[in-house]
Amino acid sequence: MPHVEIKCFEGRSDELKKECAQKVAKTVSEVLGVNLSSVSVAIKDYKPSDWKEQVWDKDIVPDEKYLYKKPEYTCE
Repeated sequence: MPHVEIKCFEGRSDELKKECAQKVAKTVSEVLGVNLSSVSVAIKDYKPSDWKEQVWDKDIVPDEKYLYKKPEYTCE
């Protein structure tokens, strides 16, 4: 606990993803007051053409009430 899942467009290197995951994990551990060793971070890549169907429609819209930072774009 806690687990963070990041979904983004494909094209970033594994090195960049590892750096992002480490920084996110560090911030989460500090803000939530948990051990860094308790934090896990997953990064999943999506093709831009799949974003609306696989992320927007399945995760963002149905879970809107849980979004503490909402997107400033739409997929309409």
